[in-house]
Amino acid sequence: MAVRIGVLALQGNVREHVAALTGAGAEAVPVRRASELAAVDGIVLPGGESTTMSKLLDTFELLEPLRARLREGLPAYGSCAGMILLAEEILDGRPDQHQLGGLDVVVRRNAFGRQVDSFETDLEFTGLTGDAVHAVFIRAPWVEKTGGEVEVLATVPAVTSTGADAGEASGRAVAVRQGPVLATSFHPELTGDRRVHALFVDMVRAATG
Repeated sequence: MAVRIGVLALQGNVREHVAALTGAGAEAVPVRRASELAAVDGIVLPGGESTTMSKLLDTFELLEPLRARLREGLPAYGSCAGMILLAEEILDGRPDQHQLGGLDVVVRRNAFGRQVDSFETDLEFTGLTGDAVHAVFIRAPWVEKTGGEVEVLATVPAVTSTGADAGEASGRAVAVRQGPVLATSFHPELTGDRRVHALFVDMVRAATG
């Protein structure tokens, strides 16, 4: 079944997410207006800068329409900054930052450090078949606390695939799902591995079927 999935096109890796969703069998379209949001079966919130994206949602009059659709059960996938926007609570966020809700989690913003602390590792990801997922973390958040309905799909290993000690990051949740809402701390749109996007496309199909 064909599904139409929007990618919030205010900032971030919009083109890469559109390509990944198309490769996973969806019709993918950029979303900048409430009318475009109203015409999709699911939404992807890409990486970027979460406070900037929060302000742009307000500027483009998308904040309340997106909140309303999420409350109605719109499937959503957030990567990196998208995870931050979907979280119910942020640690180290700005007081004027808007939250969309949808995930009963507490997220620490920029938990892994600055841009220079970006890293890559392989992750075991529940629900995906095949090899481990190669994950790219760029000024990424992690999940510090999850509610009872949240499923943790992936955590940081104690030793990364490059042999580095993960330190405080060890065991932190970096992929979660709650019903029709999926989020990852990392950027699968940058690696060419379409399995996370295919999982989300399947979630959208299930919600619309």
